[in-house]
Amino acid sequence: MKRIVSFILVVLVTVGVMAYTSPGLLKDIRLGLDLKGGFEILYEAQPLEAGQAITRESLTQTAKSLEQRANALGTSEPEVTTEGTNRIRLRLAGVTDEVEVRSKMKEPAELTFRSATEDDEPGTYSKIELRGNEFVENGASVVYNSLNEPMVDIQVKDKEKFAEITKRLQGKPLAIYLDDELLSAPEVRQTLTDGKAQISGSYTREEANELRDTINLGALPLKLTEKYSQSVGASLGQLSLEQTIKAGIIASIFILVFMISLYRIPGVVASFALITHTWLVLAIFYLGDFVLTLPGIAAFILGIGMAVDANIITYERIKEELRSGKSILSAVKSGERISFRTVMDSNITTIIAASVMFWLGTGSVRGFAIVLIIDIVTSILTNVFFSRFLLNLLVKANLIKKPSYFGVKESEIRAL
Repeated sequence: MKRIVSFILVVLVTVGVMAYTSPGLLKDIRLGLDLKGGFEILYEAQPLEAGQAITRESLTQTAKSLEQRANALGTSEPEVTTEGTNRIRLRLAGVTDEVEVRSKMKEPAELTFRSATEDDEPGTYSKIELRGNEFVENGASVVYNSLNEPMVDIQVKDKEKFAEITKRLQGKPLAIYLDDELLSAPEVRQTLTDGKAQISGSYTREEANELRDTINLGALPLKLTEKYSQSVGASLGQLSLEQTIKAGIIASIFILVFMISLYRIPGVVASFALITHTWLVLAIFYLGDFVLTLPGIAAFILGIGMAVDANIITYERIKEELRSGKSILSAVKSGERISFRTVMDSNITTIIAASVMFWLGTGSVRGFAIVLIIDIVTSILTNVFFSRFLLNLLVKANLIKKPSYFGVKESEIRAL
């Protein structure tokens, strides 16, 4: 009786949680450009000046600058990722003017130090005193004063020009801009003749690190060359999503009918575990804020196929044990034990293959790989351990008494 109650409680709680959360999950999962429409560009970064090298920091900061520009264009949730040592991928949803995006995005991030003129309004600075390429490469660093407050050390190439600027602007702000965004406006306190200065203020460590990286980026601006672009209309993306969902529902119905007709009660348990597996993958996508794309859906469906295989391998082994004349409990234990290694081997080899794809691949290939890994791990939890847990509760509660409940006919059973 305890096992029967446990089985009922587990099923009811699982169904309740899935029914309560599924509408929100389906509504709030982020969709990729191929499903909701948008524009994607792959850039190759190159230094503006010959002989300069592209650093990881400069590539990352350039990606941040692209994201800021995308936000300024009014796009929603731009996705900017770095790939390899010199590539940046930009994804924008709901783009209507691709020409404007292309012209705006490929411009190098421009760092300038500016002063105010007589015509400037308070808090604005228009006269450019220094540009990013006038700073020493990677010359900016974060230091701390005696009170452990962060400051940013900077170095310029032309000491005489810097001395003239600091002398003229002593007691006035020298504002720091990235493109047209004001980052900071520190006050010049004295004339600096050695080409070095400290930017102090009420900065947190994160703000000081960001300012340091921005200045170092300005000293090594990168030129972006478009290598690849893709545009997907909103209607085409919506059509792809609708067709994918329709195909998934039809295929799932066929799978569930196949499992139940061939394996009877274990098939029902496997179908329930498969539904739980699907919900759990969607929940992981929602909690992890992943973006679902068509390659991701392909990996998702592949993972469901492997989940079905895991149940088929187990139940076919159990049926073989029943045909050999073993009792229900003995056949279930023996079949699960023998099939476990085969199931785990197939899943682990798939995870290894997906890991290699993620390591060596880029873009949609990496997306396919990470979804497949998540799908396989979730499948192991639900379609191996969870389904076996439920089946054992039914068997030990003596609710499955006949081999026919497993799809085995009496005439197929061999005498011991």
